[in-house]
Amino acid sequence: MVRLVSVTGEGIPGVPRSTVADTVLERLPAVYSAAADPGRAPAARAYMKDVAPFLGLTSPVRRALSRTVLEGLPRPGESDCAAVALRCWRLPEREYHYFAVDYLRRHVTRCSSGFLPVVRHLLTTVPWWDTVDLLAAHVVGGLVAADRDLTAEMDAWSADEDRWLVRAALLHQLRYRERTDTERLFGYCLRQSGHDDFFVRKAIGWCLREYAKTDPAAVRAFVAEHGRRLAPLSVREALRSIGP
Repeated sequence: MVRLVSVTGEGIPGVPRSTVADTVLERLPAVYSAAADPGRAPAARAYMKDVAPFLGLTSPVRRALSRTVLEGLPRPGESDCAAVALRCWRLPEREYHYFAVDYLRRHVTRCSSGFLPVVRHLLTTVPWWDTVDLLAAHVVGGLVAADRDLTAEMDAWSADEDRWLVRAALLHQLRYRERTDTERLFGYCLRQSGHDDFFVRKAIGWCLREYAKTDPAAVRAFVAEHGRRLAPLSVREALRSIGP
């Protein structure tokens, strides 16, 4: 188990030593940059509101290249996951961040609750929905499902001033279905019902819409009781698939 900083801490995690990460970071820039498409890069950067420069790799090309990068490497431990993710995040082009997200999604079961500070750093460093949403639903969600003591940290994130941590708290149960903690789901939505940020309002509607696939009656009842507190966007998203 890697405890780079305390679970509730806000410090920058240190990068552990990792021979796996050494190999990945030796191969990755060479393989990705050789396939870069400068003609596609400006459009990708503009679509993501200039959050980061891009190499111009399409998703199918990038995933094929990633398989080449990872060929022959062993399954990582928690330290390897931390080192790969943090070192990728130091590279400027967004495709390297996508590589790290995909890597963590694949290996989240190799990580303990002590890994959460690493994910927090990723969520709040060069943040945008393209990385935040996948990290929230697949990585944070996986960590919390494996260690329910981390729900206290989700409670803190749900009230944080950082909109991306709020969004991550809202979305971390997105794939839980019948395992959803409805008290927290609805509580987080109400806690941030007056939030003025589009991405938070959208996340409220999205997590409700997703849970409606499991319990539509509960979501209808929640919206019927609290709809006036929710932003119209949140209500529309919540009821999109089930109706009022």
